[in-house]
Amino acid sequence: MKEINIHLSPKDMPRQWYNLAADLPTPMLPPLGKDGKPITPEKLAPVFPMNLIDQEMSRERWIDIPEEVLDLLCHWRPVPLRRATGLEAYLKTPARIYYKDESISPAGSHKTNSAIPQAWYNKQFGIKRLVTETGAGQWGTALALACNMIGLECKVYMVRVSFDQKPMRKILMQIWGGHCVSSPSEYTHAGREILKKDPNTPGSLGIAISEAIEEAVSDPSGTTRYALGSVLNHVLLHQTIIGLEAKKQLEIAGEKGPDVVIGCAGGGSNFAGISFPFVADKIHGKKIEIIPVESASCPKMTRGEFAYDFGDTAEMTPLLPMNTLGHQFVPAPVHAGGLRYHGMAPLVSQAVVEGLLAPRACDQLNAYKSAMIWAKTEGMICAPETSHAIAATIDEAIKAREEGKEKVILFSYSGHGLLDLMGYDKYLTGQLEGYTLPDEELKASMEVLKKLPKAKIHKTGKW
Repeated sequence: MKEINIHLSPKDMPRQWYNLAADLPTPMLPPLGKDGKPITPEKLAPVFPMNLIDQEMSRERWIDIPEEVLDLLCHWRPVPLRRATGLEAYLKTPARIYYKDESISPAGSHKTNSAIPQAWYNKQFGIKRLVTETGAGQWGTALALACNMIGLECKVYMVRVSFDQKPMRKILMQIWGGHCVSSPSEYTHAGREILKKDPNTPGSLGIAISEAIEEAVSDPSGTTRYALGSVLNHVLLHQTIIGLEAKKQLEIAGEKGPDVVIGCAGGGSNFAGISFPFVADKIHGKKIEIIPVESASCPKMTRGEFAYDFGDTAEMTPLLPMNTLGHQFVPAPVHAGGLRYHGMAPLVSQAVVEGLLAPRACDQLNAYKSAMIWAKTEGMICAPETSHAIAATIDEAIKAREEGKEKVILFSYSGHGLLDLMGYDKYLTGQLEGYTLPDEELKASMEVLKKLPKAKIHKTGKW
């Protein structure tokens, strides 16, 4: 009988997070203030607690995970590494396909890996309330859960199109004590201004981030902070527990390592989590293809520009060096709400510039087609975001079959789709449309970058 579930015991859970910033051959450009000068930690203090700012700025390779955080994470971690034997047989591929099953967390996705430490560090700093945004709702549910476990208040601005498409996620947040509102909203100046311009806007993560930051910095008591579910260095850091566990599990399975690593990529947290420990291996000489998969409706890595840009619509964040479509971009209302963000994490973006990553874009019809194949061969209903990674996995498995090569393919199963069945229903009834961002919309959205500082491209040319 084939071993299809590879488990670790809690004592084998990683005790440190891995920081790719320590090993990038060409370091990231610094974030800038509106004056064009690099920001200092003090500039971020109204938004984040200083203990997380220290992680954000760190260039240390390994950062210890506090024991209290480990005790909370081990309620469900380590998560299994599974072998997709049903998909392998269906595709008649010589490739061995493994996936890290992040869907088993209480909130149903990888997002809890950062929500728990973020809530814990805020509590240690004396913060009483966290405000955040969420796209598909995965991050919002994860932070509501974490705040409930640790004893903080939580408010979530949920992008309007997902708020309407995925009402069950709002209910989950409410069960865990979170207050979820549709964004843009009347609660903030940023929200009111956007609604004034377009009352029917589907919303975007950039808008929701603006609202959450505005509320956090407006609290006169100073006991509210903002929590981000992706993009920033400290969030990606927390997610590396995924890839670090996977390394140990592949070794148990008798594999020397993966030939291909795949993850869907919206802001970058899930992709970084599965890939960064293997990006380090690639930097040090291993031959690995590492593929971030984005939505064709929001193609910042495959068609965007590496530039300094704001992380939010209202220009409240620092200027970040990242692959971007422009911070005013409002993506089409595709069902993969977690992939509807205009920018990519600076760490991921610099790895793309360096040539360490090979980004791809996938439209939602191909993604749902792949999700259906997955459901019929492996029995699990995946999140719309995860289906993009599955689409690339299928492509790579077919490529291995055509080349007649044995390969080890590893991907992150970043979340389940049991609360996303409206999208599946539309696919099954022929109501779902594939969507690729038109050139004219892309060009118009990039105009905003012309007034911002330029980001110099630094790379070694080795990859």
